[in-house]
Amino acid sequence: MNVHLSLLHAYPFERLRQLFSDVTPNANFSPISLGIGEPRHPTPDLIKKAYCQAIEAGAGLAAYPATAGDLAMRQAIAQWMHKRYGLTVRASDQILPVNGSREALFAFAQTIVQAEQGKAKPLVVCPNPFYQIYEGAALLSGAEPHYVASVPERNFAQDWASVPAEVWARTQLLFVCSPGNPAGAVMPLQEWKTLFELSDRYGFVIASDECYSEIYFRDTPPLGGLEAAAQLGRSDFKNLVSFTSLSKRSNVPGMRSGFCAGDAALMAQFLRYRTYHGSAMSPVVQSASIAAWQDEIHVQENRALYREKFHTVTPVLGKVLDVRLPDAGFYLWAKVLGSDEDFARALYAAYNVTVLPGSYLARSAQGHNPGAGFVRMALVAQTAECLEAAQRIAAFVRDAA
Repeated sequence: MNVHLSLLHAYPFERLRQLFSDVTPNANFSPISLGIGEPRHPTPDLIKKAYCQAIEAGAGLAAYPATAGDLAMRQAIAQWMHKRYGLTVRASDQILPVNGSREALFAFAQTIVQAEQGKAKPLVVCPNPFYQIYEGAALLSGAEPHYVASVPERNFAQDWASVPAEVWARTQLLFVCSPGNPAGAVMPLQEWKTLFELSDRYGFVIASDECYSEIYFRDTPPLGGLEAAAQLGRSDFKNLVSFTSLSKRSNVPGMRSGFCAGDAALMAQFLRYRTYHGSAMSPVVQSASIAAWQDEIHVQENRALYREKFHTVTPVLGKVLDVRLPDAGFYLWAKVLGSDEDFARALYAAYNVTVLPGSYLARSAQGHNPGAGFVRMALVAQTAECLEAAQRIAAFVRDAA
């Protein structure tokens, strides 16, 4: 048995189930879950139609798909990146389709990290709070995670200056998430410049998780990692790979489709790994994915739904909690009084609303757990249900006052 498995923490949703195991929710209220970030808007018809047409046509089901994906799939992604970011990314060697960004982020760490017997463990640096896959990927690669301090006053942006030089010297991989999960901060160009300079100095690779890039509330779309690199004259994307997904953008989490793109040398090695890993994308999924990447109307409509929802819900919660509209993403990250676990348990018992304790999304580092005292609310249901949840939460907070 892989000894590193024993290092893994229970996943946040398992911890949530344990937290609620002895709680009976108030049956006078229908259950509303804001706990899991699973998109619940309807899947666009054009994607379902493309999927069904591909099945009816056979879509290469009688042959094994290529790990690199069909050229048409990679070209559709390249065209989308040009329209979205103004980038010229080569379909031939700078793009790979993946079965959702989650599996690719995990597998990428296994490709990059090189632990050597008799030497100190390499480090994988990640935000704190963070998406739990980063930590699991680091641990199972034989590395040690290093959690970067965050700045609550800057919407939990990372304090890169707090990372000592000796940590950077041992770092092989850096995970960044922009827009961030859970607080929704977007990294500006100057922050990217800092990270690129550190990468050049110490030689580590940057994996940029951008799965929330198409759900935003400002007029300007979030800056992407490859876009930042190009603006800073790094058109070869040295030591940088970005990861994104259709799950949130197009409401197809069950389709498991995304892509990664960046440094051609890294992509060649990642393709080599994936060839053995057995993670080729189904031709049917590729056909539906091409339709999704080629259409922006459904993305605009999806974004409008989230904007309406957040502008409806945030003022209700803002009267009773320390909460603000994020830069992007579909989470509200709210400061609560007292323990985040106690808040979640009591809310569930009193009003049958599920939220996720913020401490489950972070680790104790630099003397404290930065998620403690916060809860994450995923506004993924329809507006009316999210508003009902917000009104119950507001009533709960007033009851406790």
